[in-house]
Amino acid sequence: MISSFFGKTKPINYIVLAIFLFLFYFANVIFQLRGQRLNEFIPLEILLFVALLLAMFIINLIIKTEKATEFNSYAMVFFVLLIVAFSDELIVQNVIFSNFFLLLAFWRILSIKSIRNVKHKIFDASLLISIASLFYDWALVFMLLVFFVIGAYDRKTFKNWLVPFLGMMAIFILTFTVLTLQGSLDYFENHYQFSLGLFTTKSFFQVLNIKTLVYLILTIIVSIAVFIRLRNVSGGKLLLLRIVFLVFMLGIVLILFNPVDDSPVLLTFFPASIFFTNYFESIRKRKLQEMILILSLLVALSLFAFHLK
Repeated sequence: MISSFFGKTKPINYIVLAIFLFLFYFANVIFQLRGQRLNEFIPLEILLFVALLLAMFIINLIIKTEKATEFNSYAMVFFVLLIVAFSDELIVQNVIFSNFFLLLAFWRILSIKSIRNVKHKIFDASLLISIASLFYDWALVFMLLVFFVIGAYDRKTFKNWLVPFLGMMAIFILTFTVLTLQGSLDYFENHYQFSLGLFTTKSFFQVLNIKTLVYLILTIIVSIAVFIRLRNVSGGKLLLLRIVFLVFMLGIVLILFNPVDDSPVLLTFFPASIFFTNYFESIRKRKLQEMILILSLLVALSLFAFHLK
């Protein structure tokens, strides 16, 4: 049974998911070539695939260390299925690299709950978010998450509120130095455009297509169901999920800020996977779990096939 197989975290689970992701990622690449030579793109595509694969493993490490879900492989499964379902969004290559650094930042942010080495974790998270913004300008919005977590865990220490600015300054000073040596200072002006697709497109569906709209609504409904179920559990798990939900809401804002052909929907896959997994774990009937996983797989494959057409 699929649910039993992925209910554990054995190396075979990683191998199966990695192969599954590899097959569908490069199938999508080949269909997107349209007469262009593969050898012109393969080095970059390998890097992009590795970034997605590492993102999958980072999600598993977050679950293992921060206990965002029970210890199983379901979050990785949902993450991979979302990539397959939204394979048409993978053309936004910079978002894939940005997502990798943002996941590392989220990991550091969630680890602040231990209240140990708080300043180091805040600095690391700010540093990683700043690096992510070098690939995708709107990634800087996630700095709001850093300040939210400071307010939630250690608001009384004034120095904590200054650390994020030091992290940003460190990256931008280094970037400025490199660009100066290369004579490419116009990078900042060209890159940090912060375009607002919601206000520049003529139709709402040029910003948010039906598939994305259904996905976002479904994730919000599942998130609410998870919060209702966990309302009586210890505050630590609830606060962690609130932070994850804030990641999702910031992702929605970024989706609305960009036209549909440049959508950063990938940035919402991590929080969506966490909430899908928490809801999935609450289902005690094994047969129902099996049906949900099979249905999720069929939907993802159907959307992938529809995209290729």
